[in-house]
Amino acid sequence: MKKFTLVSAALATSLVLAACGDKADDKNKDEATGTDNEKDINLVYVEWDTEVASTNVVGEVLKDMGYNVTLTPLDNGVMWESIAKGEADAMVAAWLPKMHAPKMEQYKDDVMELGPNLEGARVGLVVPKYMEVDSIADLSDEANKTITGIEPGANTMEITENLATDYPNLSDWSVAASSSGAMTVALGQAYENEEDIVVVGWSPHWKFAKYDLKYLEDPKEAYGTTESIHTVTRLGLDKDKPEAFELLDNFYWTSEDSETVMKAISEGTDPKDAARDWIEANEDTVEGWKK
Repeated sequence: MKKFTLVSAALATSLVLAACGDKADDKNKDEATGTDNEKDINLVYVEWDTEVASTNVVGEVLKDMGYNVTLTPLDNGVMWESIAKGEADAMVAAWLPKMHAPKMEQYKDDVMELGPNLEGARVGLVVPKYMEVDSIADLSDEANKTITGIEPGANTMEITENLATDYPNLSDWSVAASSSGAMTVALGQAYENEEDIVVVGWSPHWKFAKYDLKYLEDPKEAYGTTESIHTVTRLGLDKDKPEAFELLDNFYWTSEDSETVMKAISEGTDPKDAARDWIEANEDTVEGWKK
């Protein structure tokens, strides 16, 4: 299958440096001004709809607890690296056991994995239900033999680019890397015109509520089966920011919760406002995270 790469490692590294800053300089500033950097926390995430929703919710709760919260969007590989190096504090965006397995294996000794914050997730190829094809194995010449993908740094994309290993019928197909936002725009345009489209998709996601979609069967289990989304922190966070660590350790919600926030964002609500609305409507759940 043909592959396309849209971002460079150099650019990704510069994003981390710009987002996370120089820790030594920050320490000097804190000593000069008397500020307490124990209340500063940097959450990193990939700009997938699920992670935009969850990261903003956690960020707003931490703000309510008195933390100075920075939310930093990064490429998937850089997100993991920034936590492993201690340049960022945490993420609530690790898809396991399949999607982020290579990163978990690479950094397992340099991060703390706190378990799932959402269960029952799924990843695979998604098409509108009006398309007659039902299995990846049955794809032939649909959608101009092109799979519309997301960010090239995602392990999901690596799996997709190598699907022909399990499915020889895709040997002359291409994977068009883009972004999660561009993918949903392309899906919406094709859906309105009842055109063929095959996209890299996942759930929970608001697109399943807006459009009549289906996963293509994956008899070779190239994308695995059921996924969970896990929370991962840097080493030592439990010692120097124990209250934030406890909140992150306790953070858990459902697909329905996530989709409520995602749907509001997709309809134009600012992510922080959508997160705040959900928090106010689910005070008992949020209080349980703080215990």
